[in-house]
Amino acid sequence: MKQVIIVGLACALIASVGFAQTGITSKQSTTVTEPKTATQTTTTTYESGTVTTYEPGKTIVIKREKEGPVSFALGTAVRIVDKAGNVVKRALTPKDRVRVYYTGTGDTRVVEHVEVED
Repeated sequence: MKQVIIVGLACALIASVGFAQTGITSKQSTTVTEPKTATQTTTTTYESGTVTTYEPGKTIVIKREKEGPVSFALGTAVRIVDKAGNVVKRALTPKDRVRVYYTGTGDTRVVEHVEVED
């Protein structure tokens, strides 16, 4: 008799747990793979010489000692600094010795800053 009661209680317990389940929940995971980008190394180089033409925010032309003149397009954000890194507030004039620091080559040159040597 005790076994019948124990088996009955066990069945009632299992049945109540089975009926109590309200739904099935599933989880879905998504993996997003970012495209790999190539690591680019940017080298800043400079040309030094004497200013021949300067138009703020537009162009600067310098005459190099051994080669001919070279022209650079300037953006409005290009900084003109002295050797200590302080911003030069005056306009550049012919005969100013400068170094034009830039990245890229040819038509893709981007001027980083211009350093006045004098």
